[in-house]
Amino acid sequence: MNDAVVQIVMPVYNAAGTLPRALDSLQAQTFQKWECIVVDDGSIDDSPAILKHYQNRDKRFRVVSKQHAGIVQALNTGLDRCSAPFVARMDADDESLPRRLEQQLALLDSHPGIGVASCLVKHGQTHKTQRGYNLYVEWTNAIITPEAHYLNRFIESPLAHPTVMFRGELIERSGGYREHPCWPEDYELWLRWMQAGVTFAKVPEILYHWTDYPERLSRTDQRYSTEAFYACKTAYLAKGPLAHATTVGIWGAGRITRKRAALLESYGYTIQFYVDIDPDKIGRQVCGVPVLAPETLAQMPDIPLLAYVGSRGAREAIRRRLKDTRYIEGVNFWCVA
Repeated sequence: MNDAVVQIVMPVYNAAGTLPRALDSLQAQTFQKWECIVVDDGSIDDSPAILKHYQNRDKRFRVVSKQHAGIVQALNTGLDRCSAPFVARMDADDESLPRRLEQQLALLDSHPGIGVASCLVKHGQTHKTQRGYNLYVEWTNAIITPEAHYLNRFIESPLAHPTVMFRGELIERSGGYREHPCWPEDYELWLRWMQAGVTFAKVPEILYHWTDYPERLSRTDQRYSTEAFYACKTAYLAKGPLAHATTVGIWGAGRITRKRAALLESYGYTIQFYVDIDPDKIGRQVCGVPVLAPETLAQMPDIPLLAYVGSRGAREAIRRRLKDTRYIEGVNFWCVA
């Protein structure tokens, strides 16, 4: 569709139960100059028939059918067919609210320096198995500005993948999705683009309804496990903030923290000290590494400090504690959990 300003890439695999609602939400957009490239990744349910029906009614739906090969290939198949100045993502089990495209396009139009525009999301599930997603949505919805995205990028993906709209030129400039056996494709893409200097921001409004089903890939595929995220972020810490360092300090001396921080050692970094507030740990050594009280940081060498403590409230407490020290977040101090 040559006059499309925005092209939406939507991978579909056996999504017959939710697909009509997702497609209807695009037809209800206030901004109408769009084309949706729907990549049917070898569905064996009624998805192909639903897509044919919508395509026959509305030529803005462009269906591409392929053998099942997974989400990364489906996403790149869609991106290969994009030529509009702006590209958006959407999943087949979600819903874009009517002003989503309009508002994200307005953000990008009014801020030429921003490359990726996201939005706030609504996540309606509340039962116990969804608690982690609810906490994640609460966290990511508080990240609005480019600075906040940049500073929080090593904690977790600071935006929900299907909410993004980005400038089409970024694909050629910084590359698309990469197939990696152990990393989440979206988080890797955001870290790679941020490292290349791409700026991220959000429209501070709920413009997307995000659905979390038990069979969602982020729940069933090891590439989206906690361990996979730590492996990915460690690689980009090594390529980015720690590129010129050889030693680091770690805030947090607990067993899980040490396990995650140990990934740095596989990249050749030496952990010079741990910092902890637990009096039973302070003054001792863990695996030959001293555990320090926060008050003693001023006496230590000026090396990067990484906060691996992820318990609720601890991250902000650490940030407050370091606010008036030589440690500056984004310069020589990073929250990574």
